Amino acid sequence: MNAFTVQVRVMPRAALLDPQGEAVERALHALGFGDVARVRMGKHVVLEVTAATRDAALAQARAMCDRLDLVVDGGGVR
Repeated sequence: MNAFTVQVRVMPRAALLDPQGEAVERALHALGFGDVARVRMGKHVVLEVTAATRDAALAQARAMCDRLDLVVDGGGVR
């Protein structure tokens, strides 16, 4: 078994309000960046997973996200 570092990008569900993203968007507009829209704030999680292969570590991380009901964006587990 080997230890693999797995990175996960977690985003809020599209249907939910994102108060952090809205606050950042307002701040950017106030700073003169008016072309910015639909800001979403997420989290970057780094895990060390022990598994036989890299693919097994990635599958294990995806299963963790599913069980925790985390919304992982398109290329979110690597």
